[in-house]
Amino acid sequence: MRGIHNIHRLLLVLLLTASMSVATAQQTVRYDLDVTDTVVNYTGKTRKAIAINGQLPAPTLHFTEGDTAEIHVHNHMHHETSIHWHGILLPNEQDGVPYLTTAPIKGMSTHVYRFPIRQSGTYWYHSHTMLQEQIGLYGAFIIHKRNERPVNEEVMLLSDWSDENPHQIERSLHRATDWYGIRKGAAQSYGEGLMSGHLGTKFVNEWKRMHAMDVSDVYYERFFVNGHAEEQRQHYRKGDKVRVRIINGSSSTYFWLTYSGGPLTVVASDGADVEPVTVDRLIVGVSETYDIEVTIPADGAAYELAATSEDRMGQVSLWLGDGVKQLKQPLGKLDYFEGMKMMNGMMTVGGNMKDMGMNMSLQQMDMNVVMYPEGNSPKTLNYAMLRSPQPTTLPDKPFRTLHFELTGNMNRYVWTLNNRTVSESDKIRIKKGENIRIILTNNSMMRHPMHLHGHFFRVINGQGDHAPLKNVLDIMPMETDTLEFNASEEYGDWFFHCHILYHMMSGMGRIFTYEDSPPNPQIPDPEKGLRKVYADDRRFYLGAEIGIETNASDGDVVLENTRWAWQTDWHLGPNKRRGYEVDTRFGRYLDRNQFLMVFVGGEWRYREGGHADRNWFGQVNTKDDRTAFNIGLQYTLPWFIVADLRVNHKGYVRLQIERDDIPITTRLRLRGLYNSDGEYTVGAKYILTKYLALSSHYDSDMGWGGGLTFTY
Repeated sequence: MRGIHNIHRLLLVLLLTASMSVATAQQTVRYDLDVTDTVVNYTGKTRKAIAINGQLPAPTLHFTEGDTAEIHVHNHMHHETSIHWHGILLPNEQDGVPYLTTAPIKGMSTHVYRFPIRQSGTYWYHSHTMLQEQIGLYGAFIIHKRNERPVNEEVMLLSDWSDENPHQIERSLHRATDWYGIRKGAAQSYGEGLMSGHLGTKFVNEWKRMHAMDVSDVYYERFFVNGHAEEQRQHYRKGDKVRVRIINGSSSTYFWLTYSGGPLTVVASDGADVEPVTVDRLIVGVSETYDIEVTIPADGAAYELAATSEDRMGQVSLWLGDGVKQLKQPLGKLDYFEGMKMMNGMMTVGGNMKDMGMNMSLQQMDMNVVMYPEGNSPKTLNYAMLRSPQPTTLPDKPFRTLHFELTGNMNRYVWTLNNRTVSESDKIRIKKGENIRIILTNNSMMRHPMHLHGHFFRVINGQGDHAPLKNVLDIMPMETDTLEFNASEEYGDWFFHCHILYHMMSGMGRIFTYEDSPPNPQIPDPEKGLRKVYADDRRFYLGAEIGIETNASDGDVVLENTRWAWQTDWHLGPNKRRGYEVDTRFGRYLDRNQFLMVFVGGEWRYREGGHADRNWFGQVNTKDDRTAFNIGLQYTLPWFIVADLRVNHKGYVRLQIERDDIPITTRLRLRGLYNSDGEYTVGAKYILTKYLALSSHYDSDMGWGGGLTFTY
């Protein structure tokens, strides 16, 4: 019996030891993600999308710190894809930027990601291939602390949806369309300026060559929380504290967070803990994550955690509790003219922002207070409030300082750092272990959420040794902010870019590369791979405006990219008396704001019955019979008046001034043209849809006409 008793004791010890070993051992957590083309219908229209495991958004992946992630991505599409693990510290070849760090996942193939989980917190994953993120390829990535799993916890993954093909959105943005502003009721025409008492504001705005004020470039039909307009968790009761992991997985939308049950307590940002700070609201930048805690005030009610798009065009809700719904007061419509007035004060006629230095930084000036003054002055989170619970000081060694000026041109939708796109810049070489300081100055009219792959950085915010750690920093217009990080990874290329999808694709970023990095087995031909990366911001975009009216067809076709543009204009009459004019140019934009373009080109024109006279420069006027090769320049003057000065191969000089798209009302536009040959045109169009308008114009050579104008 005593021997049996000892055996039982030995077995018990072995079982306990085995249990403890299992509990403390790192485990491999495997997920299989099946990526497929699909269709969705959110608005009554069937549209193409991408699903993972049959759902939008993709499944939430859960891990515990110390695990090893093994993720098998099965691409069932005929085109390639990729997955980037946003905010995750991992080996460079697992980072998921195709052709830069990781092989693209070709159609009908499987790729396996495998990396250790070295952290905890709220993160997400998304495609880094073209515009796939916009149509559904994103999901939450949650890492729990070892030996800790909160009971009351929710994920709130926010996103935006457009029925329009994202490639059409991107092309339209490069054509300076104001159709999205029309859809939002935010066109800010001269007529609306007059009615609101802001006519002078509008004049100054266009004098400084700024288009209508907006806080979001794109009109979205729907916004989602976890793929739905709203969700409810009914099991919470009075006094329960709920940790909500908020992820902004949108392509270009910022969200305001408010709670009908009281204040919000922020406890983490971008996966890193912060000392709890209580606020009435916070804005979540594109790609940022925040962990917040809220309390259920009473039984018999459901409390709304509302996420409102920054342009106030939509709201989604997570309801906590069961019973009568306690709504949060909706955020009101933005006063765009007040925002425009503020921007006028920040911008010079030369197109530069007035840098306010470190006194205006870290989101401490809430632009929305100017555009919509909330009467009760809610306490709003800004970065200066964030404090790490642990010291975040970097190794005691010198810093290398880099200065980046965030620059852009809204008219042509070019976004750069120091006036260069990714493809126009060399990689930034860094050494393992060195300290890097980045000083960012936003000299554009837009916010930019700047994201660094594979590293956390300190946000220098007045908290000293306890500066918060983040991997995304949203920098507002005219701000200057400072980031610091230690080059703590071993090797490889790491992307630093604006996370607004359409800004990133236009080239707003840089690549950090570790010196003496070993060859990346995922990228067997790094030079070829880099050319693929660079191709993103070198693409050309096609646009056209074709008028078909009773007196003539007037139109233009443009093919342009970041620096180069090919333009062809025409005026085609119905007979020889009215004749034809064709003008083509190929040019390059030279200055940072892209107001100046030099070009070469040719023109062909003929009109029967024309008569010879003199132009402004005393030369015999050849406007009715000319075939010529030209060199010249175009310059955008205040009020968007384009001056075109050229000389042809015979020495003939022409100066022309032109303004298109003068916004008289939300949909009514005027245009005018006059040149040194004595030609002039005035016209108007009334916008019916994004692609179609009623139009009429008078041409000094072709007379009056009316009809339709097609815009692409």
